Amino acid sequence: MPLQDNAKYDEWKIYFERYFPQLKNNIILIGSSLGGIFLAKYLSENKFPKKILSTYLICPPYNNTLPKEDLVGGFKLKSDLSLLENNSKNLYLMFSKDDEVVPISHAKKFKKKLKNAKIIIYESKNGHFKISEFPEIVKMIKSDVTNK
Repeated sequence: MPLQDNAKYDEWKIYFERYFPQLKNNIILIGSSLGGIFLAKYLSENKFPKKILSTYLICPPYNNTLPKEDLVGGFKLKSDLSLLENNSKNLYLMFSKDDEVVPISHAKKFKKKLKNAKIIIYESKNGHFKISEFPEIVKMIKSDVTNK
């Protein structure tokens, strides 16, 4: 996404929507960290034009209570996240207990707002999901595709 270090939600939204004509139904969306809260915000405020099979949000911050980061640039979530669940057949949020950027307290905040999301908390994903392989998500994606 554009300007990751000085990210602005409105700019990311324009960039993201440019890809809609190329998308097909039953897509899978994956967003990590700021990309995760971007998808959470976008999908909670907009009806997605295609059918989403699964959305994976990896260590998405819920709000601006991050110990080492400032969540600025318009990424603040609204209080009603119900459209986020309605937009996607399967919704997963993944957090790591040893994440120094997005603590698992953010998982609890999402859990209060989302009734049907599957929230997964790992013991360790090398901090803020600093991993080169993620076999668990590959397995979940394959399962979602098989069971669609």
